[in-house]
Amino acid sequence: MPANPGSYLVKLRPRSDYLQLSQGRTVMVMARDGFVKPNSREGLFVHQTRLISCWEYRINGVIPLPVALSNVEQHNWLGYYIVNAPGVPAGPTDEGSGDMEDSSEQTLELKIARFAGEGIHEDLNLTNYTLQPVEFDLEITLDSDFADHIEADSGRRQQHGKKRSRWLGEVSAGRWEYSVQYHAEHTYHHQDESGHSTLDRALTLGVENAGSAPQFKSNKLTFHIQLGAGKSWHACINLIAIIDGQELPLHYRCNSFAPQNNNEYDRKRQIFLHEATGFQSGESETMSATVLGAINQAREDLMALRMFDVDKSDREWVMAAGLPLYIALFGRDTLASAWMASLLSPGMMSGVLTELAKWQGTKVCDWRDEDPGRMIHEAHTGPLEILNYNPRARYYGSVTTSGFYPFVVSELWHWTGDIELVTPLIKPALDAIAWKQTHDRDGDGLYEYQTRSEQGTKNQAWKDSWDAIVYNNGTVVDTPIAAVEEQAFFYVALLQMSELLYWLERKDESKKMFDWAEELRKRINEHFWMEDEKFYAMALDPKGRQVRSIASNAGHVVACGVPDKSMVHDVADRLMSDELYSGWGVRTLSAKHAAYDPFSYHRGTVWPVEQGAFVLGFARYGLHDHMHRLCKSMFEASTIFDFYRMPECFSGHTRDEAHPFPAFYPKSCAPQAWSAAAVVAMVQAMLGIYPYAPMELLLLDPHLPEWLPNFTLTNLRVGKATVSIRFYRERDGSSNYEILDLKGHLHVLRQPSPWSLTATWGERIKDMFTSMLPGK
Repeated sequence: MPANPGSYLVKLRPRSDYLQLSQGRTVMVMARDGFVKPNSREGLFVHQTRLISCWEYRINGVIPLPVALSNVEQHNWLGYYIVNAPGVPAGPTDEGSGDMEDSSEQTLELKIARFAGEGIHEDLNLTNYTLQPVEFDLEITLDSDFADHIEADSGRRQQHGKKRSRWLGEVSAGRWEYSVQYHAEHTYHHQDESGHSTLDRALTLGVENAGSAPQFKSNKLTFHIQLGAGKSWHACINLIAIIDGQELPLHYRCNSFAPQNNNEYDRKRQIFLHEATGFQSGESETMSATVLGAINQAREDLMALRMFDVDKSDREWVMAAGLPLYIALFGRDTLASAWMASLLSPGMMSGVLTELAKWQGTKVCDWRDEDPGRMIHEAHTGPLEILNYNPRARYYGSVTTSGFYPFVVSELWHWTGDIELVTPLIKPALDAIAWKQTHDRDGDGLYEYQTRSEQGTKNQAWKDSWDAIVYNNGTVVDTPIAAVEEQAFFYVALLQMSELLYWLERKDESKKMFDWAEELRKRINEHFWMEDEKFYAMALDPKGRQVRSIASNAGHVVACGVPDKSMVHDVADRLMSDELYSGWGVRTLSAKHAAYDPFSYHRGTVWPVEQGAFVLGFARYGLHDHMHRLCKSMFEASTIFDFYRMPECFSGHTRDEAHPFPAFYPKSCAPQAWSAAAVVAMVQAMLGIYPYAPMELLLLDPHLPEWLPNFTLTNLRVGKATVSIRFYRERDGSSNYEILDLKGHLHVLRQPSPWSLTATWGERIKDMFTSMLPGK
């Protein structure tokens, strides 16, 4: 027997070469790209007759790229496709390791929704997510062979008839039709039965609600389409079956993913599902199983990405960033992943911090954007890197790594309290801070970036794609740029390093760094706050002007504790408004922005790693409703993906009846280290766990939602102690805990974290005395 079969990546599906939707007498069998290929077993079958034997879409002759295709229920299906918008130049070649797909940055999206009644209703939606008008042809190649399902499966034809097809044109205002009819006859003699039989089957293809008139020629239905920037086009395609002279009803129209009140099939389905015997278990009405599935997969994924050749020890190690593109050492990715997943083990932080210190810059090298003290961005081992075709065998083009490294050093101190472990990391952290200080290019107390390398990464902040930083009109911002989240990362790094220096009896340095942090926090709020928007600007441009785009960057400012309490509710509410929150997570860019593209790497997608930071920020400010809502949507999203595995990022489409699931960013990696780690951070936020090993202390402030009424941690390590704790929700909605097992010296107290910006002294005193009750 396998030792742990639950960790195996086994998920089998019969007939995995095909996609299928069906209802009643209608079955549509599609290839994995959602189309029906000629000379295949696929097709639209009604009453076991293949009415469609070829059904393929092309845009200017090119089959679009499928990025997410799935049934929603057995009788309906949704597919997202993208192409590089015709006539819109691709952006500059991505010299970074992201290898961005052109079609994700200059996107023309084709969304196809199919509904099987008796026949097929198909919604076609094309959206131009670029800043330029586009013009192109949408072509549908179709054919009908009226083969029996046995003939289609075997490829051997037995019955032969006559087929007659006609393009009828516009049969009424706004409705066009194509008709194909089939008649076959057969005289038979069998043992004691003989006779003459006939078969009449037909298909009517109807087009309605179309944004432009179709043309038909040589088995191709063609729409010539012109779309302005940000505009959409729609058409309805009805594939109506006629069986022996009887036209079958379609039953469905546009956006029919939810049960339709006037639909006979839906009504009967709901009767059965509501009245049939039901089954429940103790946890069947909660999301406990989903959360456990997601966090256990996250553990497996982080371990699966371990790069054993750079292990520090058996328990201290470094993960790659993600499969398949990022099997290399990445600075900011590994720092963020190790920190967010520290609830699992502090060994990842120790391994990452030690390894990154080995790569810290020692000289000025423009080719590699290297400076003394600057922390590595990425180190690749491929032929192009080793042969120096690009600088990425050792490349320093990120400001995040240097600004975030000192923060993670302080977090390692909080989890371990091990002075011998942390002391060798102090100098690398202070050298990184010193490098950061040299990048206040204009003397305003804020920190900018700009590449010097001819193959350098243009944007060197958290959002590092070339078109990530945009003005309100969609124009890409030139460098140098001061990104708001980078100031916030550096602020919290200075703040927590000042605390660590105090512990090390370096009190003068500690005081200086604390004052520096407070001054930086003040400058962030002065320079980036947009009073009219009640929100933070994305960045400052080369002239020090606000880049006033509404984006997710502000969520990191909340996570770092920069906003005053009077400001944070406005920011959090807007992050969770329809403008930024898709229903699955917070988008990287507002859906109202001119440059919004739900497929773009940093202009509309949803990144799980960001959500992990945001929920920690919400917890910090006592915004537990925001925290619960965001966590719930992310765990619901995890159920869509195989093995509950969070991908690198997914599309920012609004979660509604027309979009029952999101699409993938086309080159999204999975497993992805910081997406896995974000799941751990969400659990830590809801359990309110804050370690302080230097004082042999564990602070707890749990706030469990209704959908996660209990949760147990075992073998949690804080310093030299290990503890097992059961968290549970009381009947009055409050949350509590009990210690199940404790080994070593550890004081467990109910308290908000020391960095909480909302906890009052009264709350702290009450919680402290509650912690002294038996069982606590």
